[in-house]
Amino acid sequence: MRLRHALSNYAIFVALVAECVVLAVATDAFFTVDNLSNVLRQNAFTAILAAGMTFVILTAGIDLSVGSVVGLTGVVASDVLVHGYGTPAALAAGLLVGLLVGTINGITVTRLRIPAFIVTLAMMLVARGAAYKYTDARTISGLPPSFGVLSSSLSTAVIMAGVFVVAWILLMRTPFGRHVYATGGNRDAAWLSGVRVDRVEFSVYAISGIAAGLAGVLVASRLNAGYPRAGEFYELDAIAAVVVGGTSLFGGRGSLWGTLAGAFFIGVLNNGLNLFRVSSYDQLIVKGAVLLIAASLDRWRR
Repeated sequence: MRLRHALSNYAIFVALVAECVVLAVATDAFFTVDNLSNVLRQNAFTAILAAGMTFVILTAGIDLSVGSVVGLTGVVASDVLVHGYGTPAALAAGLLVGLLVGTINGITVTRLRIPAFIVTLAMMLVARGAAYKYTDARTISGLPPSFGVLSSSLSTAVIMAGVFVVAWILLMRTPFGRHVYATGGNRDAAWLSGVRVDRVEFSVYAISGIAAGLAGVLVASRLNAGYPRAGEFYELDAIAAVVVGGTSLFGGRGSLWGTLAGAFFIGVLNNGLNLFRVSSYDQLIVKGAVLLIAASLDRWRR
C-alpha cells in the first residue's frame, strides 16, 4: 500500500526531474535560456487545457472536444480583432465560445444521459467544422502586433500559473472541489449524501470549455493568426498530461500539481525527441507508449 501511495503522489515529479537530468547530460542544448523558454511557451497551452481536463477526469468523464475548441475560439478571437476591437474583447469572445461549447457538453451529458465519450467526440467534429465554416477554411491574418504580447514567455507563464492557482483553490478549498472528488469516487454514494452530481458534472465540462477557450486565444496570439486547424491532437496531449500526472481515469483521485508535472513531462519529452531529431512518426509512438504505461499504472494502483 505504501508503494502504491508513493507512486500515486510522487512518481511523476521524480520522473520529470530524472528526465531533465538525463537531457541536460545528453545534450548541451537543453539547459539554454532559449530552449527552456520555448518549452514553457509550447507546453503552457497544453497545461491550461489539462487543468480543465483534470476536473472532468476526476468525475470519471472525458472531454475530447478541447482541441477543436482551441481552433474555434482562436478564429473567433482573431475575427474580433480584425474588426477593430481590442485584445480584451477578443479574450472575452474566446472565453464565451469555450463556455458555450462546455455548456452544451455538460447539458447533453447530464440531461440526455449520453456517454461523455460520444458527446465530446461529436462536439469535437462540430467545433472543428464550425471553425472551417467560420473562416471558409482560410487563415485570419492581419492581427495587431499588440496581440502577440499575450503569448510572450512571461505573460504565458503568469497566465498558466494563475490558472493553476485558481483551479487549485476551487478544487481543494471549496465544497465544490470536494463534490468533484466525491462524484468521481462513487457517484451513487455522492448523490445519496446530498451532492448534486448532475450540477457537478455540468460544471466540470463548463470549466473545461473555459480553459480551452483561454488556450485557444493564447494559441492564436502565438501564431498571430486565426488558424482553423489549430489545436489538432491537443486533446490527446491534455488527456496524457492528466493521466501521466496521476489522475485516475476511473475518477475520484488525482491532483492539479500532478497534472502540471505531467504536462511538462510530456513537453520535455517532445523537446528532447526534437533535439535528437527523432521523426514525428516515432514521436507519436513514444507518446502513445507513455500514455499506455501511465494508464496501466493507474489500473495497477486500483
